[in-house]
Amino acid sequence: MLVVMFLGEDLLAYLVLAFGAALCVGNFLAVVRPPERQLDDGNLEQAPVARSLLYAGIGLVAALWALASLVSG
Repeated sequence: MLVVMFLGEDLLAYLVLAFGAALCVGNFLAVVRPPERQLDDGNLEQAPVARSLLYAGIGLVAALWALASLVSG
């Protein structure tokens, strides 16, 4: 019996690419362009820069690794 996988054999690489790119872009934009107004007093006025850039770097590494995995094989 033939079992066809959803999105083929590279599903994990596609998921890592999507989550890594979202992590990178989201954290980078939180530093570059913070919200114009605060929703409530419990939110920070600006994202923590060092932590956000670290998470953006981790997301970039994950996205590049997944992209390299998809291209190479």
